[in-house]
Amino acid sequence: MAKNCYFCANNMRRIDYKETKNFEQFLDEQAKIIRRKETHFCVKHQKKLTQAIKRARFLALIPFVRQ
Repeated sequence: MAKNCYFCANNMRRIDYKETKNFEQFLDEQAKIIRRKETHFCVKHQKKLTQAIKRARFLALIPFVRQ
């Protein structure tokens, strides 16, 4: 199986914190960020995704934990 970055493959240049629907697939059951080894992202996009999720959490766009 090829380990290609989702964002590189789809030619997505920006990861915006306001697009919360895209983040749902990168969070597990407890709303934790899925690690890079499981998502197969490149380092650059994993860091940008993490930063965007943290910003969205701080602004209460997505929850910190799920019940």
